[in-house]
Amino acid sequence: MVHQILREQAERFIPSHPEIKPGYTVRVHEQIQDEEGGKARIQIFEGLVIGVHNGHVPTDRTITVRRIASGVGVEKNFPLSSLVIKKIEVKKVAAVRRAKLNFLRGRLGKSARLSERFTKGGEFGDVVAPPTVKEAAVEAEAKEEKKE
Repeated sequence: MVHQILREQAERFIPSHPEIKPGYTVRVHEQIQDEEGGKARIQIFEGLVIGVHNGHVPTDRTITVRRIASGVGVEKNFPLSSLVIKKIEVKKVAAVRRAKLNFLRGRLGKSARLSERFTKGGEFGDVVAPPTVKEAAVEAEAKEEKKE
């Protein structure tokens, strides 16, 4: 009963993202702040989703994305309810039969490849996180200036 109430309350805070499953190759657009906290930029992390953790409430949902950078495997966990994630793009979909693809950690080269599944056109549209209050105010000001 308590979990149901928490689940319903948490759904308000979930930004909209496309459906993500293990085997998807995704590009995660993440906002990065510099050391002093002044400028912010968008950094893209592209890799294979090797696991999805759903948690008890929808705001606990995370994905683990793995890529090979300079011959070294790099994994990042992204909480999907975070405001740091601006956009997630699905690039490819692999045919997998596992919920967790941890066996790929020990593989290199051709043995680490997954066969691609064919998708329908427009199956995965870009879903952008809703703008924050500050971003919405800046966009509103820009529209007013265009009208004048």
